Amino acid sequence: MIPSPSASSVKAPAGAESLLRRLEWTVLRRLDGLLQGDYRTLLRGTGIDLADLREYQHHDDVRHIDWNVTARLQQPHVRVFTEDREMNAWFLLDLSPSMDFGSGEQRKRQVSAEFVAVLARLLTRHGNRVGAMLYGAGVDAVIPARGGRQQVLRLLHTLQTRPETPDNKNLGTTRLQDLLDSAANLVRRRSTIFVLSDFISEAGWEQPLGLLAQRHEVVAVRLLDPMELVLPDLGLIPIRDAETGEQLLVDTHDAGFRKRFARIAAQREAQLRACLTRAGVDALELSTDDDLVSALTRFTDMRKRRSRLSGGHAGTGKLPAHLLPAA
Repeated sequence: MIPSPSASSVKAPAGAESLLRRLEWTVLRRLDGLLQGDYRTLLRGTGIDLADLREYQHHDDVRHIDWNVTARLQQPHVRVFTEDREMNAWFLLDLSPSMDFGSGEQRKRQVSAEFVAVLARLLTRHGNRVGAMLYGAGVDAVIPARGGRQQVLRLLHTLQTRPETPDNKNLGTTRLQDLLDSAANLVRRRSTIFVLSDFISEAGWEQPLGLLAQRHEVVAVRLLDPMELVLPDLGLIPIRDAETGEQLLVDTHDAGFRKRFARIAAQREAQLRACLTRAGVDALELSTDDDLVSALTRFTDMRKRRSRLSGGHAGTGKLPAHLLPAA
C-alpha cells in the first residue's frame, strides 16, 4: 500500500480548482436550498452523552444494549446517544478498469469523482475530516483524513491525475473484499464510510461489508451505466470485458439477444440489492446519466424515511429493499 504525499507537498492543480468551483456553483448551491435543516439526516455523527432509550431493532449495534433495562422490561432496549457534529468520513474508491466505462458523455469514474467532491465539500464546510482509500489492482493509495477545502482539492487532484488502465493490460478481476478488509484495519474511530463501486467484483465482499457496517455508518454508492442494463440496437458491435480484457462480437440487432441480456442484467440487479440489504447498509444508485442533485435529494429522502421508521434515530441498520432508491 502506497501512502499519498503529505498535504503540504501537494499544490492543487488548476483542473481540480476549476472542477470544484463548478460543482460549488452548479451542485452545492442547489443543495444548500434543498438540504437546509437536513444535515443531520443526511450525515450523522456519533456521541457519548446518553439521550434516550428505545426498543432494540434488527441490526442495531448490540454494544448499545442496556442490559439492566432489558432484564427489567423483558424486552431488548438500546441506548441512544446525543450526536457530535464533528465526524470523520472515508471514501473507499473502486478505480478498477470497469469504472472507466461510460456509454454517454460521462464515465463511471467521473461521476464517482464529482460525488466525492460534493460530499467532501459538504462535510468539510461543517468542520469534519475526510479521507480516502483507492483501489486499482489492489489498495494502492491512502489519503489520511483531514479537514478544509484544500483537502477536497487534494482528493480531486489525486483522482484527476490517476491514469486509466490501458486497454491491453489485464489486471485480473476486482477483489472488492480487499478494499473493505483494508478499511476495517485502518479506520478505527467510528466514521461514515462511502463505498463507491460498480460492485463488479469477485464474490466474497458481502461479509466484509456487513462487518464494516457493524462498526461504522456505511453507505454503498453503486455506479452504473444505462447500457449495462439494456442494450440498444446498434447492429454488430465488439464488447470487451474491462476486467479480464476478453472481447466478443455480438449482434445487438437480434431482439432475442437483447432480451436475454436485459433479463440477466435484471437478475444481477436483484441479487446485488439483496446483498446490500443483507449487509445492512444504506445504498444509493448513481448512473452516468443521472443528475447529481436529484440523486443526493433522493438519498436524503430515503434517509428521512428510514429515520422515521426507526423512531427518529438513524444508526447502522438494515434498509428495507423497497426503500433502495432506483437510478
